[in-house]
Amino acid sequence: MSGTGWPDWCERPTRGEAWFPARWNASTPDASLACCLFPLLVFARFRPVHTSLKCAACGRDHAVDQLQNLCTDCGKPLLVGYDLESLRSTFTPDVVRSRATRSMWRFQEVMPVEDMSQVVSLGEGQTPLLRCRDDGAFEGFSSLWVKDESFNPTGSFKARGMSAAVTRARALGATSVALPSAGNAAGAATYYAAAAGMECVLFMPEDTPPANIIESVVGGARVHLVNGLIGDCGKLVGQGRERFGWFDLSTLKEPFRIEGKKTMGYELAFDLAADGRLQLPDVVFYPTGGGTGLIGMWKAFDEMQQLGWIGSERPRMVVVQAEHCAPIVRAFEAGADSATPFENARTVASGLRVPAAIGDFLMLQVLGESDGTAVSVSDEELLNGVHEMAAGQGLYLCPEAGAVWAAAKRLRESGWLDSSERIVLFNTGSGLKYNHLFPSGELVTLDHDDPACLDILA
Repeated sequence: MSGTGWPDWCERPTRGEAWFPARWNASTPDASLACCLFPLLVFARFRPVHTSLKCAACGRDHAVDQLQNLCTDCGKPLLVGYDLESLRSTFTPDVVRSRATRSMWRFQEVMPVEDMSQVVSLGEGQTPLLRCRDDGAFEGFSSLWVKDESFNPTGSFKARGMSAAVTRARALGATSVALPSAGNAAGAATYYAAAAGMECVLFMPEDTPPANIIESVVGGARVHLVNGLIGDCGKLVGQGRERFGWFDLSTLKEPFRIEGKKTMGYELAFDLAADGRLQLPDVVFYPTGGGTGLIGMWKAFDEMQQLGWIGSERPRMVVVQAEHCAPIVRAFEAGADSATPFENARTVASGLRVPAAIGDFLMLQVLGESDGTAVSVSDEELLNGVHEMAAGQGLYLCPEAGAVWAAAKRLRESGWLDSSERIVLFNTGSGLKYNHLFPSGELVTLDHDDPACLDILA
C-alpha cells in the first residue's frame, strides 16, 4: 500500500475522475480483488461512451473530440453513437430510478458528456405526463395523455436540446454560439449560454412572438431582427460563422441538440412503466418544424432496445404541421423520401413555420418505420385547440400543441385512431408566450361602489 492510501498496483485517479480496470498496471494482482474494489472507486467523472459521430445520410465518421456541424462530405446531419453493448450490464432502468438527479441528465451514460462537472443544466427534463379527462370534446379518448414540456426552464422543450448542445460546445472550446430562431429556441439558447458564460448571437424573423424577443434581450443575447423567414436568418448565421467564428447551434446543424431532445423518448418509457417494466405509448402526436424531437425520440427508442430495456414495439408517430407550412405532410402524402421547400410559408404557430428542414429525410424515415402519418391543420383549428384544452383540461398549451389536439380529433373521426389506444400529445411550450394571439375581447368593468353592479350576472 502506498502512502496515498491506494494499492501500489493501482494508478491513482485525479480528483473527480473514475477509476477503471484499464488503469491497471503490469503488476495488477488477481482480478477478483479488483472486481471487489471497482464499485467503491467510482467518482463524479466516468468514461466517455459516445464513441462516434456518423453522417445520417452517407455514413462518414467524424471526430468526436472536435466541434462539428454538418457532414464534411454531403452536408447532412451528424448523429451521435454510443457503445451501448458495454452499458447493458451496468446501465439499467433501476440505476436511472435510483438517481437523485431530477433532470434529463439522469440518463448521463447515453448523453454527450465525459465529466458531469461539465454539464450546463437549469433543471431541464422530468416534465409531467398528464392524463386527460374523457368527457365533452375529449369523449372517445379513453387513454389520452399530454407530455407537458412547458415545465422546462424557459418554458419549452428547447431547453433539453440547448442544455446538451451548450454543454458539449463549451467542453470542446466554443466561447460563442449563434442560431436562427422564430421562437422558443432563442430563449433557451440565451439562458443556457448565459449559464455557461458564453456569448449568444440570435437572428430572428421580425414577426417572432414578442415574449421570445423580450426574454432573449433580458438574458443578454445579441438579438438581430430580420425581415424574412427562418431560412433567411439561417443564411446570416452561416455567413457570420465564417466571419466571426461563432459555433452554429442551428437545428440539426450540430449533433447534440438531438441528444437532449431524445430524452423525451426515454422519459415516456419511464412515465408509462407498469410493474417496473418500461412501456411506450401506442401513438405519439408531435408538432413538427425542424423535427429534432421526433428524430431524437425515435433514436431513443432504438437505444433502449439495444440496451435491453424494451422490445421491438414502437408507437405510431404522427407529424403535425400547419396547412400553410406543411413540407413534411406534402412529401409524406406524395410518397417522397425528401421534402421540397414550402413556398410562402405562414402560420401563427411560429414553431411550425419551418418551410425547409435539413432533417426532412429522417422525419420521413420515422413515419415510414413507425407506420405513422402526417396531418396539417388550419390556424383556426389550432387556436381552437388551445381554447378546448384550456377549458376542458386546465392546460394552457402553445399553438403548436393546439395543432396536435386538432389533428388527434381529426384522426379519431376518420377511424385512424382506436379509442382504446394510449395516445400522447406533446405540448412543446407554454401558452403564456403566445398571449398576443388570444385577445380577451370586450370585458365589462364593474363599479364596486354600485350596489347593483352584480345585477348583470343574474
